[in-house]
Amino acid sequence: MKRTAAPEQELTETEEKTRDLILTLPLFDAFKSDELDILARHMNFAEVMRGEHLFTEGEKGDFMCFVVRGLLDVLKKTSVGDYRVITRLGKGNTIGEMSIIDKSPRSATVVARQPSVVIILTKKGFDIFTEHHPALAVTLLKKIMRLLSLNMRLTTSKLADKLPD
Repeated sequence: MKRTAAPEQELTETEEKTRDLILTLPLFDAFKSDELDILARHMNFAEVMRGEHLFTEGEKGDFMCFVVRGLLDVLKKTSVGDYRVITRLGKGNTIGEMSIIDKSPRSATVVARQPSVVIILTKKGFDIFTEHHPALAVTLLKKIMRLLSLNMRLTTSKLADKLPD
């Protein structure tokens, strides 16, 4: 008797909602339908109300986010203890990716400037995802690394403009 591979089980309601949100982001345009299902099984989404903290500088980081809707302020604590908005992030931006890669504490505080929706990839979900779907994980990592690289280029350009002659 010929055996066929067991079909993937249906997505849960939460996974379907996550998949629908993933589909709204250009970052995921190149992924195939079945790959999006796999991604949705390893991610979740959250609604963040205006003024709500997504995370705080110095705390342990164990997740990253993809911004689907809204606007987030990224705040950095100054040497005298007050906070400065260093950037604002909207749809298509990522935040917190360093924490799932280097396991260091959060380098900034992130607060919702507007009601926002984010897709969350936890460190645990990322580890399971990379173990069971390494090729797909490499594709996602390349996309995240490209965004990190673009952010670093923008930051160094801004820094160069601020440096004295």
